[in-house]
Amino acid sequence: MNHVQVIDHPILRRDLTVLRRADTPYGVFRSTLRDISSILAYEVLRSLKTKSIRIETPLESTEGFELDEDVIVVPILRAGLGMIDGFVHFLPEARIGHLGMYRDERTHEPVDYYSNIPPGIEKATVIVVDPMLATGGSACGAIKHLKEVGAGRIILVTLVSAPEGIAGVHADHPDVAIYTAVVDRELDENAYIRPGLGDAGDRIFGTH
Repeated sequence: MNHVQVIDHPILRRDLTVLRRADTPYGVFRSTLRDISSILAYEVLRSLKTKSIRIETPLESTEGFELDEDVIVVPILRAGLGMIDGFVHFLPEARIGHLGMYRDERTHEPVDYYSNIPPGIEKATVIVVDPMLATGGSACGAIKHLKEVGAGRIILVTLVSAPEGIAGVHADHPDVAIYTAVVDRELDENAYIRPGLGDAGDRIFGTH
């Protein structure tokens, strides 16, 4: 699977187990998702460019570094909202866009209903976040929309991915790197990831 980075970390594996459990309370689900998102963010942000600057320590002048690129984090509503805190923990200066998409339960196709993207996207690294990559329809729709408004470098970050979703994103957008915590077995007849963790949005917001 080219351009797929599966992040392997013992704390991530432990916390993913908490999210998979059907009896995990909503509050614990939200806080654990935030923690996992921080681990994913730490790995994704390794690729950011820095530039050298001169600073003064209490003793002398020395070389320091600061980030040399703009970052826009774009959650796919609504479940993607649960991953934002993990990214802004490390990058509080990141700007946040929003894309509203939902899956038609009959056709399993994405429906676009909202977009609010910060200006300057053509010069930024755009990180799209969504806990679940199932069919890939929502992710492909989001990436297509972002490219249409000028995005160049796009990274997709998910928590749980299905092979079908990865294949779908790579077929439509082979230039987009995918970071994920785990690649699960398959999609079922209702296009839910197996074994998965259920509907992430419902479990984040308590609407199950």
